[in-house]
Amino acid sequence: MPTADELLGEDTVRALAALLAGVNGGAGADQLRRCGALLDGRSFSERVAAVKAAVLSDLPDEYPAFEEVVRAALRDPGFTGWMTFPVAEAVAERGLELFEPALHLLAELTPRLTAETAVRPFLRRDLPRTLRTVQGWTGHADPHVRRLASEGTRPRLPWASRLPELIADPAPVLSVLDALYRDGSDYVRRSVANHLNDISRDHPEVAVQAAARWLEAPAPTTASLVRHGLRTLVKAGHAEALTLLGHDPDAPVTVAAPHVRTPEIQVGDHLLFDYEVANNGDRTVHVVIDYVIHHVKANGDRSPKVFKLTTRSLAPGERWTGTRRHSFKPISTRRYYPGVHHVHIQVNGRPHADSAFTLT
Repeated sequence: MPTADELLGEDTVRALAALLAGVNGGAGADQLRRCGALLDGRSFSERVAAVKAAVLSDLPDEYPAFEEVVRAALRDPGFTGWMTFPVAEAVAERGLELFEPALHLLAELTPRLTAETAVRPFLRRDLPRTLRTVQGWTGHADPHVRRLASEGTRPRLPWASRLPELIADPAPVLSVLDALYRDGSDYVRRSVANHLNDISRDHPEVAVQAAARWLEAPAPTTASLVRHGLRTLVKAGHAEALTLLGHDPDAPVTVAAPHVRTPEIQVGDHLLFDYEVANNGDRTVHVVIDYVIHHVKANGDRSPKVFKLTTRSLAPGERWTGTRRHSFKPISTRRYYPGVHHVHIQVNGRPHADSAFTLT
């Protein structure tokens, strides 16, 4: 994962300052130059905020003149990558009162990296008005703009503020997803799947209904998109999502408790375990096999986390065995605590017998 400095560091900001000064009739970019030297130790979001403020300070106050400079920058192929991210945020702030002209400019900016977070202030200000423009993006010739329609309206977009109105009711944006789920670009379809997954966290029934509707009029890629979009529901054992994907929650399987080969490990080691799933029925079953680690928390309680193993079909009497290595290497998103942890196998969302191991 790139660091904040690699994404938006001093060299990038200095290059942006030189480019904007060059297209702005030689006008100064003093705030940008100063800003670039003051980014050390700041998080990515703090860097974006600082560079955005410098752009707003250096460029004209009136939106038409501001837009003229940004459009001039767009004529330079060097205006690309992470330097464009805070510029898009500046467009969102300076053009929020004008709406459509600023949204059109964001659509022109997004192919240079993405303007997905810059669309969100418009959605919060006036959702119906913004969605009228967004809906038009779904038919754009550029896949980056079509993706912007889906990604920018995701209710729980990572690295971005949430959209409470769409978290409460995703209905207004479903027509956007309906227009894009058969898109010819994998880049666009992946965004649609992630958007559907966002919806499933708050409105599982809405997500399943949308997925079922798409499967009634599918493209060759629709089944894969739906599987990815319903992944959180599958891990949670949501019966309707599993059934829609052809996985019977009550499949006649026998699951042995995981055989833990490493009953005591240290942080930094790997947990190693074997697992076995058998089909005891008289028909082929389609199974999603996951495993769940119950991590010890600071207060001594345990918190489950689901990890994928495999998706496969088992013929009558067929037995599937495997071995899994699970890393306990320290990561920034999880803190490990010593104690007795548990691991169990989950088939089609149903948990089965677990085994214990100790983390020291």
